[in-house]
Amino acid sequence: MITSSEFRMKYNIIYTKSYNKRAVKFIKKHPDLIGQYEKTLKLLKLNPFHPALQLHKLSGKLEELYSISINISYRVTLEFLISEKTIIPVKIGTHDEAYS
Repeated sequence: MITSSEFRMKYNIIYTKSYNKRAVKFIKKHPDLIGQYEKTLKLLKLNPFHPALQLHKLSGKLEELYSISINISYRVTLEFLISEKTIIPVKIGTHDEAYS
């Protein structure tokens, strides 16, 4: 069970080189989504459980990862270490791109 105090604590987001490369490609391909993407990351840091992010655990070969939504078409897959309050973005893109 998640307590209300957990919602008030900020999470640490660690951006890896490989994720940064993917994010730069994504933004170059979709410059119209910069605002939504930045808003998603800010909300993720403040409250990864916010309903707008649609955080959910993945299954199958991606069972170690979680996913959040930028919008209806684009996702970010994450490593999400709840006990350490650390989030590590892994991939960004369409459903198929982020889950590949």
